[in-house]
Amino acid sequence: MPFGILSINKSFMSPSISTKPYGKRIADYFEFIKGQYHLEEVPDKKDPAVTTKQKVYDREPEPPTLTGMALFLGFTSLEEYEAYEQKGHFKAQLRMGRLMIAAEYEKRLHYQPSTGAIFALKTLGWNERHEQSATIDQPKNITIAVTTTGPKIAENEKEVNL
Repeated sequence: MPFGILSINKSFMSPSISTKPYGKRIADYFEFIKGQYHLEEVPDKKDPAVTTKQKVYDREPEPPTLTGMALFLGFTSLEEYEAYEQKGHFKAQLRMGRLMIAAEYEKRLHYQPSTGAIFALKTLGWNERHEQSATIDQPKNITIAVTTTGPKIAENEKEVNL
């Protein structure tokens, strides 16, 4: 199990037990995935007498994921999260969280390779092609009428008068 998922499981909070609103808890999730570090004094490679401060991660940063956010919020399945997102009391905050994750994946489209971000966006409901709706006003039945003007067209040579 990746370390990040393990630490998310340790910070498990049941959606029914917590008193924090979902908006704050979603903000906490995005703060949590930044990782945790401390600064250490390390000697410079060129001059050992000089020291510089360097970040040392106690918990590595993680990419935002919908499943990770659902676990952090205390849901036991993605289906439970999505059902609550559709009909729950805090559906607006959960939709905002999904949108924030989609925005992070959108940012990754500008880097190469972006296939992972494209896949993630598709699973979040994005569609590559813009489908034309069938609601465009088009006639259902087309009637073609042939009208003739001028003299009648001859069917054979005998009908032609010179």
